[in-house]
Amino acid sequence: MRVIAFRHIECEGAGHIERVLAARGVTLEYVDMYLPGAVPPDSSGAAGLIWMGGPMSVNDPLPWLREEERLIAQAVAEGRPVLGVCLGAQLIARALGARVYRNPVKEIGWFDIGFTDAAADDRLFAGLSGAETVFHWHGETFDLPPGATLLASSERCRHQAYRVGQKAYGLQFHLEVTPGMIAEWCSQDANCGDARELNAAPDPHRNQLRLTELADLVFGRWCDLL
Repeated sequence: MRVIAFRHIECEGAGHIERVLAARGVTLEYVDMYLPGAVPPDSSGAAGLIWMGGPMSVNDPLPWLREEERLIAQAVAEGRPVLGVCLGAQLIARALGARVYRNPVKEIGWFDIGFTDAAADDRLFAGLSGAETVFHWHGETFDLPPGATLLASSERCRHQAYRVGQKAYGLQFHLEVTPGMIAEWCSQDANCGDARELNAAPDPHRNQLRLTELADLVFGRWCDLL
């Protein structure tokens, strides 16, 4: 079984997602549409599609972003399993007709999210309640696409997780990050402007044990949709 993950910068790979997929015998294939000369993949044989994060805005005038939005809209219309993380969640929202815009504040580091009542019956989040501390790195947010179900919120950003239909999910937060990924993000040129705004760099290990448990649960359940 094969899943395609669209990267938008090399350092924002699938992390825990790739580990969970591999444990289920699922092969992850990266596609880097942002590279010069890249062409859209043949995704007809893929069991699911994932869109990862990145330092750009979905509103940037980049033709490859528009092509990714076309692929998202097609996959959702076909009822295929789709997952978007951070920028990926914003791409799904925009591809399905929602507005993406600057959040009142940037969320960078470890912050709590809370789950909505709708999450109690959701195929990915059922059984989760109360606050969970997860990793964030974003400055923009989005309106929910028409017909979407809100699944999680935070104090600084209302739209943290949503579902469209039964198999398309957007997560504004990062369950996929490993300590090594967080450390690398803090050193990347593309992120240095954000990093310099912080009083101190986020601790890569702060809540990794629980984050790994959540990743195993949520991404394992997403595998069940394939």
